[in-house]
Amino acid sequence: MSSRRSVRLAELSWTEIESTLDDGTDTVIVPVGSIEQHGPHLPLNMDTLDGEVVAERIAERLGDALAAPAIRPGCSGHHMDFPGTITVPPETLMDVIRSYCRSLDEHGFEHVVLVPTHGGNFGPVTTVAPDIGREIDASVIALADLDEHMRLLNEGLDEAGIDYDQDVIHAGAAETAIVLAIDEGLVRTGEVEPGPEGEFSTARLLSEGFRAITENGVLGDPSEATAEAGEAILDLVTDAYVERIESERAAV
Repeated sequence: MSSRRSVRLAELSWTEIESTLDDGTDTVIVPVGSIEQHGPHLPLNMDTLDGEVVAERIAERLGDALAAPAIRPGCSGHHMDFPGTITVPPETLMDVIRSYCRSLDEHGFEHVVLVPTHGGNFGPVTTVAPDIGREIDASVIALADLDEHMRLLNEGLDEAGIDYDQDVIHAGAAETAIVLAIDEGLVRTGEVEPGPEGEFSTARLLSEGFRAITENGVLGDPSEATAEAGEAILDLVTDAYVERIESERAAV
């Protein structure tokens, strides 16, 4: 019987990893997060925190998976006008993802699941995943549909009774709700303030930077957030991603 005590790969010893592999654990979930500004009220590691929690919930639901440490920082050049943000070029991020996957493949994992939670990482993950899949024995499952990700976040708000929808989500109601659900002490409630509303050009956000659109780094109104909505979002994302992983693994 496996002596595994946690789904967090980094908390296990090498002998526990070996044992859990022998006992049938064949999947590892890799969150791809960021260290970047999320307004005056949320911590810089919001995307990383989100990714780690989602990865752990997925691993627990699957029952035969581990959650790897999050990859961070990510591609956050469009947030560099805000102090504290750390960014790497897409090529660097893709090289790190490739090294993660090669390492995990060498140890015997059969499926590596990439879960980006920062918008700027979806493109690099989508680009590099097929190449890695051709280089290693393990299958590489990239959950990198940004439109689906945004949709799930908005659906979580709706499910919690919050009539609020954004095409481009950053530090507003949805992400604030997620942090409230994970650890409400990380939300600076006295610093919650709205940002611009409406439709935004993603191309402009990426090319000119967030400061061209929002002075405080926020899009939308974070005061709409509740911890209940955050739980609804995390549940929806976990459910959708578990279903996708099971389908992809069955097809291999």
